[in-house]
Amino acid sequence: MPELPEVETVCRQLEPELAGRRIVALEVLDERWCRPAAPAGFGGAIAGATIEGLGRRGKYLLLGLDGARTLVMHLRMTGNLVLVEGDEKRDPSAGRRLYEGERSASARHLRARFTLDDGRELWFTDPRRFGEAFLIDDAALGARFAKLGVEPLSGAFTVEALGEMAAGRTAPLKSFLLDQSGIAGVGNIYADEALFRARLHPLSPAGSMRPEHQEALRDAVVAALEAGIDGGGASIDDYRDGRGEKGTMQDKFLVHTREGEPCPECGGPISRIVVSGRSSYYCPGCQVRLRRRPKAQRRQ
Repeated sequence: MPELPEVETVCRQLEPELAGRRIVALEVLDERWCRPAAPAGFGGAIAGATIEGLGRRGKYLLLGLDGARTLVMHLRMTGNLVLVEGDEKRDPSAGRRLYEGERSASARHLRARFTLDDGRELWFTDPRRFGEAFLIDDAALGARFAKLGVEPLSGAFTVEALGEMAAGRTAPLKSFLLDQSGIAGVGNIYADEALFRARLHPLSPAGSMRPEHQEALRDAVVAALEAGIDGGGASIDDYRDGRGEKGTMQDKFLVHTREGEPCPECGGPISRIVVSGRSSYYCPGCQVRLRRRPKAQRRQ
């Protein structure tokens, strides 16, 4: 699933290309993409709008429109938002392939198509069809995302803030990092990478961290996310960036998906366990499993 680095990569690539452009038409090809809104009405409400910018909140893409409105898009598991131009619209195999090194699946997986005033198109593709979009007034954005946690690349993500989130929590650190009400945008990949950088076992209770562990984890989360952005995201399965190209972060994983391979620090084999239903990768030799705090200091 695209996480913060993948969504941020798409945002940074497409924002300068889209800002100031007018949406001539929006064709919704899959009613599930915008439900409960009707596809024709949804497309009609957006056609003619001018794009003021493209932003991100957690794993959500925010396409700012004139009239103080925002089109919110979530890529979910396999969604992609790709800017298509030139002959690629007519023949994805012409010139630079839409998806580098493989036959484009765009025709089969196209869920929505924006036509821009400069002739280019913006395609929302999604093989598993879980991606979604909704239109919302800017005044309601804050309430809509009220339960979404702190942005980890913002100044609000401090060691103190992390400590307050974790205080008394008995949930495993891996589950704690996946909880979007705490830290927004961290998913399975970057939770594994962050915990390895912090040298913390994924099953350690979140509330068992001492101040030094909290500082290490805060720095590790930021470092893992920044590495992902520097790599243009991770293309393990379906993810492609805003240009239709693969990211390179998957080639730089420290532990994620590397079960049985040598740890980059100690050389011992990397292990895999399941935490909260998700495959979790870690180094038993490097990542310390913390003890629970006394019962009186815990809370669920």
